[in-house]
Amino acid sequence: MPVPALAARVHALLADRGHTLAVAESLTGGMIGAALTAVPGASAVFRGGAVTYATDTKAALLDVPAALLADHGAVHPDVATAMARGARRLFTATYGLAVTGVAGPEPQDGQPVGTVYAAAARPDNRCDLRKLQLHGDREAIREQTVAAALALLRDTLVADVAQTTVK
Repeated sequence: MPVPALAARVHALLADRGHTLAVAESLTGGMIGAALTAVPGASAVFRGGAVTYATDTKAALLDVPAALLADHGAVHPDVATAMARGARRLFTATYGLAVTGVAGPEPQDGQPVGTVYAAAARPDNRCDLRKLQLHGDREAIREQTVAAALALLRDTLVADVAQTTVK
């Protein structure tokens, strides 16, 4: 599904339930927030985003544990989940979505180019996580990351709606 359609679907799922979203982005540098705010009526669901490109800003703004960053670097599954939870907290949102990874051209934190972690934090603070191994140049990896992160959030929202409907 193209990014504009994914963003519109996420918007509709959030709006239908009266939920809100915040994002924390690293390698995408604001591209997820831009995709979400391109949807008409985005202000009803989108609370805000933090572009925490530098490792130390992940700790300072999103409360990612400094020890975790020191031990594993910024490209780690636990960093992605901490970022998603931090975005929820920082913007007082129902859901948080975060991405961290390596767009290239060089490896980072011992991780090859194309390694990306996306996390979606739910209202109960549980997180859905996806590890991605993406291919292409820097821009292609960033674009694929946006699509994959929005797909993760869509899947999380759909699962939450289904679970609520079953109860």
